[in-house]
Amino acid sequence: MRDGLSIPQFGLGVYDMSAKQTYAAVRTALSAGYKHVDTAEWYYNEADVGRALNDHLKETGADRSDYFVTSKLMRNRSYAAALADLRASLERAKLDYFDLYLLHSPIGGPAVRSEVWRALVDAKAEGLVRSIGVSNFGVRHLDEITTELPAVNQVDLHPWMRHEDIVAACEARGILLEAWAPLARGLKFDDPALVRIAKKHGRDKAQVLLRWGLQHGFIVIPKSVSPARIASNAEVFDFVLDDEDMQALDGLDEYLVTDWDVVDVE
Repeated sequence: MRDGLSIPQFGLGVYDMSAKQTYAAVRTALSAGYKHVDTAEWYYNEADVGRALNDHLKETGADRSDYFVTSKLMRNRSYAAALADLRASLERAKLDYFDLYLLHSPIGGPAVRSEVWRALVDAKAEGLVRSIGVSNFGVRHLDEITTELPAVNQVDLHPWMRHEDIVAACEARGILLEAWAPLARGLKFDDPALVRIAKKHGRDKAQVLLRWGLQHGFIVIPKSVSPARIASNAEVFDFVLDDEDMQALDGLDEYLVTDWDVVDVE
């Protein structure tokens, strides 16, 4: 585990949520016991995540240190721009620091990536972030980082997109893997293997997919705006998929791109 990072393995993603949906979903999740929320500059809802967390802290008396907030840099431009964008994100969220801050993508080329990564290393030293990482980085991009290694690489991970080369490279470096679409956007809920395994365990299909990710050691951040689904998504710690189940799900890989695939950009 890089830098002694203690990150809740289960959290709430808020991609493609409106301001109202974000605030309501985060409040619901925190009240249901979630400790981890994942946002991004690109999602345009950092302010709503921060407002929901701060309201929760005021109402419950809980400590900020009990919760984990991730955000991401939208564009790789320059050292100065990265620091300015990070500070702007913190101001929007009304937070003193992010627990984890990621480069949202490798887009920009090796020279720019190096400069922006250096900015994140310095931001961590300054206390603006507790840990730093990357998102959507392929093996070639990870190979470029020769200074402080990322704590996390957040990529598209589910049974139909296993990214075995990236997973192996991260595990060899001690980089945690985080699945940004652990439910495959619901695109494969009718897959016969998934349907069979869900029926076998008396669980819904989302719970089976989340359990698959957890048993692989991935961090999973399912998105939902439904209070019932937010609650049920978290009910994945009281059952286990057996070896047969895991092998069946592992065998479904077909390089299914659910949203965005930039792991091979220059």
